[in-house]
Amino acid sequence: MTNNVADHHPGNSVAEGNHEGDFGCSMVELRNLMELRSAEAVARISDSYGGVQTVCKRLKTSPVEGLSGNPTDLEKRRQVFGQNFIPPKKAKTFLQLVWEALQDVTLIILEIAAIISLGLSFYHPPGGDNELCGQSSGGVEDEGEAQAGWIEGAAILFSVIIVVLVTAFNDWSKEKQFRGLQSRIEQEQKFTVIRKGQVIQIPVAEIVVGDIAQIKYGDLLPADGILIQGNDLKIDESSLTGESDQVKKSLDKDPMLLSGTHVMEGSGRMVVTAVGINSQTGIISTFAPRPV
Repeated sequence: MTNNVADHHPGNSVAEGNHEGDFGCSMVELRNLMELRSAEAVARISDSYGGVQTVCKRLKTSPVEGLSGNPTDLEKRRQVFGQNFIPPKKAKTFLQLVWEALQDVTLIILEIAAIISLGLSFYHPPGGDNELCGQSSGGVEDEGEAQAGWIEGAAILFSVIIVVLVTAFNDWSKEKQFRGLQSRIEQEQKFTVIRKGQVIQIPVAEIVVGDIAQIKYGDLLPADGILIQGNDLKIDESSLTGESDQVKKSLDKDPMLLSGTHVMEGSGRMVVTAVGINSQTGIISTFAPRPV
């Protein structure tokens, strides 16, 4: 009887029946894979997939030629693995910004002072109407002081309200401008990939799982991927890990490349394995639940 699995790596432990669509890797498998680091990741790629070349084969892409660019194939990849787009967080309302502005310590102190001032201005000690006639001459003066206290308290509260409204409006205006700028950058930013054997630049939103992306010094990685070929590649992963040290990437030590990180030295090629909310940046940004 002919062995139908002869083409598979002997160490392959991923069941063929668990794949999504016609691809050899599911979104869950790839997402779990991209959570691994260093030697653990190298071992998983080798033992479960038979190397990065087999990962490319399962994703029906060529490490050299890249994807064919067929629109039907690209759309199918988007349906199975998702689009390279992270939904922006819900914008804060003006009332939420007002509430945040009210949390300023200085304003809180002024609010307390204004309330105390107003309270004292309206407070009349008991027995005040039975004062001696000799003190009647000071009644007008006391009344004037009470009125002044009321005005001072109201003035403080009015100042606090003005400051809060101005601060909230400025924050709302800045947030609106930032979202507009971010949207324009996302639409205009492009990245280098290989399709049909040709090196082209496409908008980052059009990158799909299986794309072969070229990376070089200065790039901000738009998706997760596994290194296929590297040349003295060093990555700044501080945006994800908080560690300032640059991480050297290589096929035999740490081939995992994460979205949102910066290429500080070298160059290379990677196969895209996760995009959008399924990438490491997307998971952190949206707190997306693990797919089942």
